[in-house]
Amino acid sequence: MDDPHEETLDPGDWSAARAVAHRAVDDAIAHLSGVRERPAWQEPPTPVRNYFMQPLPRSPAALAQVYGELVEYLRPYPMGNIHPRFWAWFMGAGNFTGALGDFLAAVDGSNLGGGNTAPALLDRQVVGWLRDMVGLPASASGTLTSGGSAANLVALTVARNAKAGVDVRAEGVGALPRPLRFYASDQVHSCHQKALEILGLGHQALHLVATDADFRVDVSALAAAIADDRARGFEPAAVIASAGTVNTGAVDDLQAVGDLCRREGLWFHVDGCIGALLRIAPAHRHLVAGIEAADSVALDPHKWLHAPFEAGCALVRDARLHYGTFALHPEYLEKHPRGVAGAEYLFDYGIELSRGFKALKVWMALKEHGVEKFGRLIDQNIAQAQYLVGRIEAEPRLELLAPAPINIVCFRHRLPGATEPALKAFNTEIMLRLQEAGTMVLSDTTLHGRHGLRVAIANHRTRRADLDLLVAEVLRLGAELQQG
Repeated sequence: MDDPHEETLDPGDWSAARAVAHRAVDDAIAHLSGVRERPAWQEPPTPVRNYFMQPLPRSPAALAQVYGELVEYLRPYPMGNIHPRFWAWFMGAGNFTGALGDFLAAVDGSNLGGGNTAPALLDRQVVGWLRDMVGLPASASGTLTSGGSAANLVALTVARNAKAGVDVRAEGVGALPRPLRFYASDQVHSCHQKALEILGLGHQALHLVATDADFRVDVSALAAAIADDRARGFEPAAVIASAGTVNTGAVDDLQAVGDLCRREGLWFHVDGCIGALLRIAPAHRHLVAGIEAADSVALDPHKWLHAPFEAGCALVRDARLHYGTFALHPEYLEKHPRGVAGAEYLFDYGIELSRGFKALKVWMALKEHGVEKFGRLIDQNIAQAQYLVGRIEAEPRLELLAPAPINIVCFRHRLPGATEPALKAFNTEIMLRLQEAGTMVLSDTTLHGRHGLRVAIANHRTRRADLDLLVAEVLRLGAELQQG
């Protein structure tokens, strides 16, 4: 007999819930199909900020009311990265099928820590597909993560343990016979410093190496750094090669770095969160030749596979080392030959025990579109970047600041006779006015002491006309600012 006082979170009226859900889907399609007509970004006004300072809700509200408040206070003020003129940092633009996948994954509700389930099989399949995209062997292992920072942390943890010379899991980093050193270019992403700090090695363990005129790691300087550190009593452990730097998209010479690692006995890690997936792009796969020889690779499906945030992946050539770094089975997590626990645990390859079903959104989009289309979209973004480079080089008032080997273009508006601080203030004001007008969203960076605007075209909705508008608006605002 049911207890009338027992409660549930299921709707009391499924018909009303269905009506709200149908409205949400209709609104979502309208939101995506009309994205070009809305501002690329707009700042949340004071009433919205005040709304999100309300106290903890104590009593219930109708789902229709909750959804209505979301539409009013949240939907108009997103990051904006699904907009065709959002080019800040390096973000994918999402896709409707992936969003549907996230909804279906939440309805399924599975914990992807592992288990003898279809979702776990699908997760392994997606990891296998990503492994195949970058060319690692079928024996390689991998795990999905929240993004590139977590993926790099997983890979560098395996590298640390493999090169430590002691059982780090048992004895800790205090037992290291010699301090470890990891090497990367001076353009490497900051997540690697954070990873080495988390791993107990300190940021001094990251030896940054000079880059050439194209912002690629100088392999001769890298070899010299390794030799010098070894002579000074350090233990060179790994090289972190960038398959696309965050500043300019520069791709290190992966073949040369891999050869050096093999000669020196170092772990060869590739941070491919920007550009590992160049390998599926027909016109540009040659840029990452050598990635298939890496000991580990980090990549981000939420960038050029346009999975809705969040989705990263760490791949490791030696599955045994990967498993040995993270596997742990207390009495409440025993494996069994049958039942729900009758399969490999996915949590044995990463940090998280509880894991969301993020594989489904990647799986659905790849099944719908096929990997070749994603490769063509990568080539399309790179072609658009070259178009923008051409527009900049043809305009005397604009200055290109770095080569654009893939999809990231760094430039600035000239200001004759201005000092570098004045140039920075001038171009920053242009960037902020573009953002505040909702016209487009750029970011900025500084390259070898020169500040500029940065356009990362990682958006399947961008068209060349959008880039024409970018040039026109930068010139218009530059003229406006100079006129006072």
